[in-house]
Amino acid sequence: MIEIKNIEKSFGSNTVLKDISCVFEKGKTNLLIGASGSGKTTITKCIVGLHEVDKGAVLFSGENFSEMNQKQRKEIRKQIGFMFQGSALFDSMSVEENVKFPMVMFSKKTSKEMLDRVNYCLERVGMPNTNKLFPSELSGGMKKRVGIARAIAMNPKYLFCDEPNSGLDPQTSILIDDLINSITVEFDMTTIVVTHDMNSVLEIGDKVFFLYKGEKYWEGDRHDILKTENEELKNFIFASKFIQKLLNN
Repeated sequence: MIEIKNIEKSFGSNTVLKDISCVFEKGKTNLLIGASGSGKTTITKCIVGLHEVDKGAVLFSGENFSEMNQKQRKEIRKQIGFMFQGSALFDSMSVEENVKFPMVMFSKKTSKEMLDRVNYCLERVGMPNTNKLFPSELSGGMKKRVGIARAIAMNPKYLFCDEPNSGLDPQTSILIDDLINSITVEFDMTTIVVTHDMNSVLEIGDKVFFLYKGEKYWEGDRHDILKTENEELKNFIFASKFIQKLLNN
């Protein structure tokens, strides 16, 4: 579990986060939604320590990350997997080398142990026998799967996914959502997904936090969100004419 308590963050005179508290539950897919500039990315950067909070606290499984020294923070970061928006694969590395990269950097595994873990992770995301391929040979969806495989290579307790469906067609997006959700449950991870995709919210939103102008305006789950009376949230989720049409039928 990850908990943020009354966190605030400003850059100069610009207050980006205003007294936000959230509990991101273990074994559930926790979604952060909101318009661009609402503070979603800033929250994730505060959680992993890329930004220091001005006020409040960030807790990993009850331990106060905000008060830890760099050595203690490093140990927590080893337990974090991160799937980047553009997959962020190294073009000059094969699939195997990309997935192995975190283990080379942060573990003391033998070459055989690393290869076994690579093969397991690739098998788990539905990409077996692709070790020697390069990113240029992969489709967008395949790159996302390799990105997930790399994110779970260190068997993390915490998984962050930044816009995992960005640039994907609807069918592939559903497959990626299902994969993230099933891995979260299987490995009992605390997963935080930053997304604009309402399909993801309705499919896998175990916990949903809506940010508006740096404040938490609503929280609930995928079942509650279409019944909301929160005007800012309604304006956000019903902005799509497609969803409006579904609701009116």
